[in-house]
Amino acid sequence: MSEQSSQNPGQNPIENPIENPVDNPNEPDEKHDKSAATSSRLNWLRAAVLGANDGIVSTAGVVVGVAAANPENTTAIATAGIAAVVAGALSMAAGEYVSVSTQRDTEKAVVTKERRLIAEDPEKEFQGLVENYIEKGLTRATATLVAQEYSAHDPVEAHVQAHYGLSSEEFTSPWAAAFSSAVSFTVGALVPLLAILLFSGPWKIQATFVMVMVALALVGWLSAWRGEAPRLRAVIRVMVGGALAMIITGGVGHFLGVTA
Repeated sequence: MSEQSSQNPGQNPIENPIENPVDNPNEPDEKHDKSAATSSRLNWLRAAVLGANDGIVSTAGVVVGVAAANPENTTAIATAGIAAVVAGALSMAAGEYVSVSTQRDTEKAVVTKERRLIAEDPEKEFQGLVENYIEKGLTRATATLVAQEYSAHDPVEAHVQAHYGLSSEEFTSPWAAAFSSAVSFTVGALVPLLAILLFSGPWKIQATFVMVMVALALVGWLSAWRGEAPRLRAVIRVMVGGALAMIITGGVGHFLGVTA
């Protein structure tokens, strides 16, 4: 009888992994760190791009709308613009915090559930992990080997990663997302605000429009570059959205003709 067939059939594969684990015991930690770093970078990038784009577009819409109604009233334009910057930054920060906090709570709930299931029936959960790897294209023998080695390192992490693509230890930070969104919104909002206040004469709205388009193109290019996505598509997407916002709000201000 072979050594494999002489094993105890009731042996728990989680508690008794194969005797030859991964050659590099630090490899799972290294992969975990890279995955966590990538997730954190993408979360920060998403919040920063959204904040900058929203800051540019929303503030440009406000100042262009007010300027279209009364282009000579610099005080009204500045007041509306500053109010839009402050309110927008706080709103973006609060929204990001609530959204990411909900995501974080969900991630923690998933980890807690997996930990409980493994504690209640480790054999069943181990077989479920094997089936998960089989569904991804591995043979049963290879899937069992992979499940044993990952479970030997951290069974909860193995299950959470395989089933949900999450980490059992690293969670998204709502504070980082909120701060990144607020700062990027403020920086983006300063572009149309300063442009509309610095330019004078009958072409101030047109000059602001050009400055906003340049800023949006830069945001789109940087976001695509950092995310390794097609640059041109991202640039066109944000520029079209910003142009439509300014045209619509400028039209509203012009046709209403409200003076402060």
